[in-house]
Amino acid sequence: MILPILLHPDPVLRVPCTPVTGDATALARDMLDTMYAAPGRGLAGPQVGVTERIFVMDASWKEGLPDPRVFLNPAILRRSRDRQVNEEGCLSIPGVPRRVARPAEITLEFDAPGGRRHEAFAGFAAACICHEMDHLDGVLILDHPEAA
Repeated sequence: MILPILLHPDPVLRVPCTPVTGDATALARDMLDTMYAAPGRGLAGPQVGVTERIFVMDASWKEGLPDPRVFLNPAILRRSRDRQVNEEGCLSIPGVPRRVARPAEITLEFDAPGGRRHEAFAGFAAACICHEMDHLDGVLILDHPEAA
């Protein structure tokens, strides 16, 4: 099911999220459907009115390499000192891209079947995760200084 995407300045986009405690399977499926239809590369719970720590991502599907991912209760454990700058768009702030500096590499911890999992990400995937993590903390790309 395609969910409505909240647009800035909806106050829900500024709410720090609480942990996911129940079964999020149907929500994750709907969020992926919504992300692809938008068409985006990531979508966080608050963008569809859910103030729980969930986001979905497929950083490479537009290049023909689909890899849909679901992240529950994520936390960034490590951020590299090396930075990257990308022009980021946001489905909740359409038509307002922003150049944002992010870590070139991160290590993410998240809930997965079988327990907590750690995984390293680099490049665009790392930036996308940082963008979605910001949403879970009520932060938008507008809150970041424009990077050179």
